[in-house]
Formats: sequence, C-alpha cells, structure tokens
Amino acid sequence: MRILIADDDPVSRRLLEVALVQMGYAVVVVSEGLAAIDALVAIDGPRIAILDWMMPGADGLAVCRAVRQGAAPYVYVILLTARDSQADMVAALEAEADEFLTKPFDAIELRGRLNTAERILKLQEGLLRAHDALQHQASHDHLTGLWNRRMILQQLERELHRSVRDRSELAVILADVDHFKQINDTYGHATGDAVLQQVAVRLRSVIRDHEYLARYGGEEFLFLLPGCTAMNAAGVAERARASLAANPVMAGDQPVSVRVSLGVAATVESGVGPEVLIAAADAALYQAKTGGRDRVGYRSPAVRA
Repeated sequence: MRILIADDDPVSRRLLEVALVQMGYAVVVVSEGLAAIDALVAIDGPRIAILDWMMPGADGLAVCRAVRQGAAPYVYVILLTARDSQADMVAALEAEADEFLTKPFDAIELRGRLNTAERILKLQEGLLRAHDALQHQASHDHLTGLWNRRMILQQLERELHRSVRDRSELAVILADVDHFKQINDTYGHATGDAVLQQVAVRLRSVIRDHEYLARYGGEEFLFLLPGCTAMNAAGVAERARASLAANPVMAGDQPVSVRVSLGVAATVESGVGPEVLIAAADAALYQAKTGGRDRVGYRSPAVRA
C-alpha cells in the first residue's frame, strides 16, 4: 500500500520516509499542501496520507477538507504535528482527520495506527463491493445480466423528458421469443434459460453504446433507442431478428433454432407518455405475431393530449 507524506521540513520528512520504507510501504513524498491535494484526489492516488499541519500552499487541515470533498475512494488521513493541545486535536477531528499524532513520532505507535488504517480501508472496500453487488442485483436481470424492467422504465422516463426538451425522436422495440414454451417443453427449462442468455447476447450485439436493452419479462426484451427515428429503429429490429434467424443458438452443447418477433414504436415531436409508447410497441409486436412470427411490426403511438 502506498502512503503519501506531506511535510515541508526536509529532516522530518526524511525520517518519516525511512521509517515507512522499513515497514514495507511504498512512499510518495511532497513538500507542500497543494501537491498533496493533487496526489490524493487522483483516482489512483495513495490511500493513506500523513500530513504536517503547517505547510505552504495549503495546511494539513485544508488538505484534509479538500480530500474529503474530492477523493474517491476513501483516503485515511493521519495528521502529524508538533501542536498537541486539546483544541488542536478537536480542530483536526472537525476537519475529518482520522488520526492525530504529535511530533516526534514513535515508530511503534505509528505502525499500530497504520495497521488500523489498513484494516479500516479493507473493511470499507468490502462494504463497497457488497453495496455495488446489491445495486447490480437491484437493477439487472439475474439470468441475462441485462437491465431489468424497473431500470429500463426509469430510463425511458428520463429519455422521454429529454426528447421533449431537445425536440428529438425516441424509439422502443419490444421483442418476444417465438414459441418459447415449445423450447422449454422440448429441451427443458435449463436449456430454455441458456437460450434466453444467448438471445440476450445476440440482441445486445445490434445496439450501440448509448442505446439500452432490458429483459422486460419472461421471454420479452425491450430496446430503448434515444434519438432514433422509426425507420432507423425498424432497421435495428430487422438486424436483431436476422441475428437469431441466421444461426441456431448454442445452449451448452445443444443447438436450438430460435426466432423472434419484434414490435417498433417511436415518438413524434410533441411527445408521448411511456405507457402509450410501450402499448404501441406491444400492438406492433402482436401484429408481427399474428402476421406469421419471425418478423417486425410497426405501430405509430397516439400523441398525448
């Protein structure tokens, strides 16, 4: 783990650097506060900082406040200073320093504080990973890894507001795997799940980075295409259909022939509500299903009054 030392006293700075290197740390050394801020707020900056209180550019308290406002991930800050009054300690803690040590430092005490710092940082990393995992579970479909219904509907609301503000079009495509019950009945539900995973991969391959795809429910998928006209959306839908019609998907070692029907709907300049837009795509999908499946339908949504 890297540690930053910020101290304008060269003797004190060198003594601390030698001690930290002997403890096995990689050390970054600066002599003034502004350089310390730049180093600590960087994404790959040191995760532990030992700051002198009085420094040119910015003092230790100012560095600590700046780091708390701008650093991510968390930086563990130890304030090392000759100032040792109770008022000084309170000021350091109010600036959100994690530790307050007085000069001259005791190497054994410093090692103990650094062990605490490492333990806290590792604990925080674990909590962040758990938080990210929970967020992912809440926003993504567990089977396909795509966004879930809730997330795509939230994004649809945002994109509809943007399309009204920018006077731009927005399209959605509702896709449904044809005869999916027959796939489950023929090959079993485990193979059916594997088919849905491969369908997701094929469908995702036809969209761009600023476009969205979600598992809408069961064997249905919803595309959200900001800034896309009805004609362009129909082209995306046709590419999605063809990507599955061209070759069977591999569900483990089992090749399975899969077809999809798709319904396209796009906003007009005056805008429509999300329910109206999705209802239009659903009607277009029904049109494709009743027309023989493995095809693309289109329906223009009614404009909201």
